[in-house]
Amino acid sequence: MIDDGFGGVEPMLQKLTDEAVNHFSNGWAWLLLDRDQLRIASLHDADTPLVHDGMVPLFTLDVWEHAYYIDYRNERPKFVNSVLANIVNWEFVAQNLDGRGSDRADQDPASAREAELTP
Repeated sequence: MIDDGFGGVEPMLQKLTDEAVNHFSNGWAWLLLDRDQLRIASLHDADTPLVHDGMVPLFTLDVWEHAYYIDYRNERPKFVNSVLANIVNWEFVAQNLDGRGSDRADQDPASAREAELTP
């Protein structure tokens, strides 16, 4: 799908980088399954692909200033390159092709609260 949609991994990563770096203001850059095609898009503020018909989120890159300012100041490109080169779990991203990524992201509120209270 990557080859069909972007011509390879490097062009996909470059397109994702460009989308994230050039995104105006706050939001997220997304790798999406849009119906049966991989697509890269950015959404503003609190918008999510989950509310758009046919869009399945596979990966999101947070480009809200709070995500990178302390470590990278105004160097969003450096932040984006660091994330894409070092910390993305691409196996998890591939699992999200099944459309159940949002289920994996959900946490049982009681369990999360319990974990916070456990020393």
